Amino acid sequence: MSRRLTRTYQLYSRTSGKHVQVLANKRVNANGDDGAVHGERRHDMKTKLEVETDSFGSRVRIKGVKTGYYICMNKRGKLIGKRKGRGKDCIFTEIVLENNYTALQNAKYEGWYMAFTRKGRPRKASKTKQHQREAHFMKRLPRGHLLSERRPFDVLPLPVPVQPFSKRTKHSHHQRSGGR
Repeated sequence: MSRRLTRTYQLYSRTSGKHVQVLANKRVNANGDDGAVHGERRHDMKTKLEVETDSFGSRVRIKGVKTGYYICMNKRGKLIGKRKGRGKDCIFTEIVLENNYTALQNAKYEGWYMAFTRKGRPRKASKTKQHQREAHFMKRLPRGHLLSERRPFDVLPLPVPVQPFSKRTKHSHHQRSGGR
């Protein structure tokens, strides 16, 4: 049994120049501004995504923090939001590319990638390839994430056990200190 890890970040779309978001009407697009909620700037944002690891490796489930919907892919290759993200259609494999972008391939429909047009609309997955710009994403920490979640390190004193010198250590200690 593997341990499920959860990370929070934004997915920046290379083509639209905006962030992926899951809306309340279960639609997925790449039109979200950095830190935007209905045109306002706030800490709790629609573009904040919670990414859960599914198993060992790079298989993940992606959920919109604000709406609670998982990003899934239907049999026609359309991106949709679902309340429960347990099916294979809601699992994506993160592929880190040579150009340091990430491509997200669907686990159920192999060879189909999450992709968006320049206007931020989802592309039909059956027409996507890993090398296309439309399928490239950059993982970014949400605005203010580092400042709000950073905690100072706790320094704990280490107890140093004091042991009496043995004949051997006493002799070498005596030589190093100059025979005093």
